[in-house]
Amino acid sequence: MIGDKGLLGAGIGLALVVTTGFFAVQDAAGGDEGSRARSALTVIAPAAAGGGWDLAAREFQQATRTESIVNNVQVVNVPGAGGTIGLGQLARLDGEPTTVMVTGAAMVGGVEMGGSPVRLSDVTPIARLTDDFEVIAVPADSPWQTLDDFLRAWEEDPDIPVGGGSAGSPDHLVAGQLAEAAGLDPADLHYTPHAGGGELTISLLSDAGGTVRIGVTGFNDFRDLIEGGRLRALAVVAPERLDGFDIPTTAELGYPSVDLVNWRGLVAAPGIGDEDRAELLAITEEMYGADSWQEATDRNYWQPNWAGPEEFADFLADEEVRIRTLMTDLGLISGS
Repeated sequence: MIGDKGLLGAGIGLALVVTTGFFAVQDAAGGDEGSRARSALTVIAPAAAGGGWDLAAREFQQATRTESIVNNVQVVNVPGAGGTIGLGQLARLDGEPTTVMVTGAAMVGGVEMGGSPVRLSDVTPIARLTDDFEVIAVPADSPWQTLDDFLRAWEEDPDIPVGGGSAGSPDHLVAGQLAEAAGLDPADLHYTPHAGGGELTISLLSDAGGTVRIGVTGFNDFRDLIEGGRLRALAVVAPERLDGFDIPTTAELGYPSVDLVNWRGLVAAPGIGDEDRAELLAITEEMYGADSWQEATDRNYWQPNWAGPEEFADFLADEEVRIRTLMTDLGLISGS
């Protein structure tokens, strides 16, 4: 048993966010040219506070502080465009050795969806840390008691909207896999994007009748509502049931192809030297092995899934192909 999101916008508001976030990173990470990561480290969370990337960044911050691995750790939120604004800022910090960024599957989708000129291959992989699981849930008063109940209704009415995070997010991709498993054309999926788990929850639980009756999102977004009985979880997209929750997996329900897992990892700026990369890796390894990080993984129902720089780089290359294929099948991007 085993115990991220947005589209590229335009206009003055986005420009202000980008500019403000960029100088925040510069001030926090680059103000002291003689500093090294053991003295001061900046962690970019490429999303607003409260989301999955922010949670991972702050758990990293807490663990490195608790274990006295780094003297001063700051988290800087740089939201927008499926994480690609944060990615672009990190790529501009060429050779800067005291900044890392949390990344994950949603960023791979964000790059493809928004046509970002910067890709994860343009920055320095440090390590993959954990897997983070998706859940498929309905309001407690829903007539769909099981996943099969929903799928039968969906076959009869393919226009039933499925809610989740931003277009191209892991939520969207899982919904596409589910449609395919149900015999529907993923390109015909009626997917309703939301800004985050909170907005999706409001839509699902609206007394006036929300825009969606079923949602797909990260387990932590719905955990309290599932525990409180306001939402009923139909399935988790995980290799095993989550400890303490009697929720079947998609595989045990007969849908092993519904298997996209969101993961969390760390990348650093491009152009850093071997010594600086080794220092960032050592910090991450020490944090990963600490009791406080193990407690965080248990608390957040993450699954440890370590990969060092070389293996992580290979994983990222494979993940780009996989997610690009899924997005093409969903009609989100061109297959050319």
